[in-house]
Amino acid sequence: MTIKSINGCIGCGECVKSCPCDVIRMEDGKAVITYAADCQICHLCRMYSPVDAIEMSPEKSIPVIVPWG
Repeated sequence: MTIKSINGCIGCGECVKSCPCDVIRMEDGKAVITYAADCQICHLCRMYSPVDAIEMSPEKSIPVIVPWG
C-alpha cells in the first residue's frame, strides 16, 4: 500500500479530485482509500490536502520531484 492512512479529513474532496488513478473516494463525507493497489505514488493527494490528512507509506514511497522551485 502506498497511502498509509487518511487522518483528520475535513471532507473537502481535494484529494479525490487530484488523484489521477481514482484511489481515494468520498464516503459519508470523508475521504477513504478504495483502490490502494492502483496508487502510482504521485503524492498529489498529499500535496492537495489542506490539512495534511494523507500519510504515505514509507515502504513504496518516493521523494516528490517537481520541475519548479
